[in-house]
Amino acid sequence: MILLKSIPKVDKFVSNPAFENCSKQLIISIVKELFENLREEILSQKIDSINEEELISKTLDKYNEITSSSLKKVINATGVIIHTNLGRSLIDKNVFDRVKEIATSYNNLEYNLEEGKRGERYAHISKIVCRLLGCEDVLIVNNNASAVFLVLNTFAKNKEVIVSRGELVEIGGSFRIPDVMNSSGAILKEIGTTNKTHTKDYLNSINENTAMLMKVHKSNYSIEGFSQEVGFEKIIEMASENSLIDYYDMGSGHIVDLPYGLQNKEPSVLDYMKFNPSLLSFSGDKLLGSVQAGIIVGKKKYIEKLKKNQLLRMLRVDKLTLALLEESMKALLLEKYEEIPTLKMLFKTTDELKENAAKLKNEIDSLCKCSLVNTSTLIGGGTTPNQRIPSVALSIQIKNYKPNKIEQLFRENKIIGRIENDKFLLDFKTIQDDEIKIIVEKIKEIING
Repeated sequence: MILLKSIPKVDKFVSNPAFENCSKQLIISIVKELFENLREEILSQKIDSINEEELISKTLDKYNEITSSSLKKVINATGVIIHTNLGRSLIDKNVFDRVKEIATSYNNLEYNLEEGKRGERYAHISKIVCRLLGCEDVLIVNNNASAVFLVLNTFAKNKEVIVSRGELVEIGGSFRIPDVMNSSGAILKEIGTTNKTHTKDYLNSINENTAMLMKVHKSNYSIEGFSQEVGFEKIIEMASENSLIDYYDMGSGHIVDLPYGLQNKEPSVLDYMKFNPSLLSFSGDKLLGSVQAGIIVGKKKYIEKLKKNQLLRMLRVDKLTLALLEESMKALLLEKYEEIPTLKMLFKTTDELKENAAKLKNEIDSLCKCSLVNTSTLIGGGTTPNQRIPSVALSIQIKNYKPNKIEQLFRENKIIGRIENDKFLLDFKTIQDDEIKIIVEKIKEIING
């Protein structure tokens, strides 16, 4: 232990070999802050000696804290497939590898190779999406909230948009349809009641200032019991008869029919495209299983007008988003669903989940008390509200710790589980096959610790 009589000079202190492989400028910045705190502690007589080794250790700790990545890989053992707090949909490793060359090279993002002149970035995705969905054109923005804002601002600024009261949603981050409408310049025209809206409510509210009939997906709630709403196909019909635009903010649109009877409650984008809608928008990173993006599809004349809105430059996506989204759409078109992790997890059977749970149980039986649990979970991400799907979990009991303590220990090791019926569970709906070995090693560390 080396005790110093006074605070050392900065240049002398930072020349210590302990900082040899560090950024000098960052070390100097940290040391200056550290020394300033030391002066205050000395003046206030909180300390009367300085330990040089301790100073070096504190400096390195702060350096590592600053330079370590804030975003970290975690194991999602909650069972919620599209977990908003854990990054939503996964990207397949092979898909990412195919896109890596695009991201690390110059590319033809806005260059037409055939004509040798400036091209359009959205052209790269349009042929795949139009073939897959049967739409006339497509536009990609950075998320579905942007899509909603752009559509409203383009077609309904200072004009009325008719929406059912039962669809005036608020989703995560206080994203409220009425507030978005107000910001976009559109005028909200509420119709019906919270639980019931009829065709006549739409027809009776149409006037010379009406621009659009809009439907909004109830992403995180459902209205049950004495209730009624008007289907989008009927809204399309009414809009057409009155020379208006119809628009459905689907929130989370899917292409593949959902299992567990969910398809009857959540029609796909393809189901709605049969009715030739004006405009539809949905997220790229929810049930579609790709990257964060807002996908707007519909009639070419409306998409062309959206492209001319000056706001689009602020909402457009980059080369990496487009490349990843194109690969995901291609996988859907070619029915290579194994390249969409969200779909792989969604369609995994309980027998497959039990098999994986049994593998982990066999590995840790001698380390802690665990048992298989039949359970259910949510898809998440504002999709299929209140609809649970079957799953299999492993309950974990370590020593005499309470569930909250076990949850904390696993969380500190980057494994995020859940507590249910006073038990800590690892849900295998979202645990990847190659993560089982990692969980085993982490449990050993937890127990030894």
